[in-house]
Amino acid sequence: MTEEKKEASSATGRAAKLARPNILSLQPYRCARDDYSSGILLDANENALGPASLPTNSLDPYDNGMELERYPYPYDNGMELERYPCPYQLTLKRLLCDHRNRQVGQTADNGGINPENVFVGVGSDEAIDLLIRIFCTPGNTIGTGDSIMVSPPTYGMYKVCANVNDVGIQKVPLTPDFDLQIPEMLQAVTPETKLIFICSPGNPTAKSIPLSDVRLIASSVNAIVIVDEAYVDFSSVPSATSLVSEFDNVVVLQTLSKAFGMAGIRCGFAIGPADVIKLMNNVKAPYNVNKLTSDAAANALKNTATLDKNIQELLEQRELLAKQLIEMDFVEKVYPSDANFLLFRVKQKANELYKTIADRGIVSRFRGNELHCNECIRVTVGTNEENNKFLQMLQEVYNELTA
Repeated sequence: MTEEKKEASSATGRAAKLARPNILSLQPYRCARDDYSSGILLDANENALGPASLPTNSLDPYDNGMELERYPYPYDNGMELERYPCPYQLTLKRLLCDHRNRQVGQTADNGGINPENVFVGVGSDEAIDLLIRIFCTPGNTIGTGDSIMVSPPTYGMYKVCANVNDVGIQKVPLTPDFDLQIPEMLQAVTPETKLIFICSPGNPTAKSIPLSDVRLIASSVNAIVIVDEAYVDFSSVPSATSLVSEFDNVVVLQTLSKAFGMAGIRCGFAIGPADVIKLMNNVKAPYNVNKLTSDAAANALKNTATLDKNIQELLEQRELLAKQLIEMDFVEKVYPSDANFLLFRVKQKANELYKTIADRGIVSRFRGNELHCNECIRVTVGTNEENNKFLQMLQEVYNELTA
């Protein structure tokens, strides 16, 4: 386990006297590494097959170009790391547009997305925070201000970012089958509802939301509808990027952390109407995406053959893992998945099961404290070897706990 646990602040010094009350009471987002950081890690929905590409090799020992005595290490500063990165990331935006437009059969000149529709940020989380800061007036702690709408169970950073920015949170839960309750959502919308977050495929649900649902909501509200598509490349439901040219209030979040296998470079995108994206670019830090991240991201978007191969392998492993899980007599349900992870329910002792397995070196994630997820565990689809080790230990530990 990691040494430091995240929890609400217990500051008693100057921080407690000067910090905003909503920050002092904030329950921070708990990431997977807060609990376990070693072993077979099937808890953070990373890509077990590795990255789609790597940074350009600037350390070639056969291309020093300098005196070996004075510069004993390879030296190729083609990226000019002494210079600030391009604040506009135009090359990266064009590569993303080309990739996503091809997937939906569009072009930049025929209904597709253009660089002016793309914001590049530090993962999707920067975009979530920026959108809340741009569109929502703070004031929740004094009973005023704007709000966002979420549909639990869902990704926890929406709540964290809203709380950091002192913005209200409206909750309209998913159904037990993890579908949106659209009439209830529309009824709950107020003039203060500025952003509606739809996680598709959902986390922890792994279920995609039909584009028809997004269309209905977007056409019925004045709020910005944000479709978080971190796992879209594993889904048969098309990306909502095709709706960006149709609606002036749809923003799509994507990332290179999942299918592209590049969680370590922290690169994400917001794709939306040009006026929304312009505001995001105006508010962001000047050089938010560094050159190393940009270089690796560009290489990945140029190397989609590796991406496609890895996606196909993970989809095959997902199907096999789901089949093997449901054959276990103590597994009551394996939820259908449009992501690179599975949510499944066991008969009893899910939390003890998760913790015991993790303590023995194979880490999944307990989700039994989420709405509609009683006795549920979420497991990332790993390699065939990792999945088999997880299944074997799952059976062994359950037998021990229920003996």
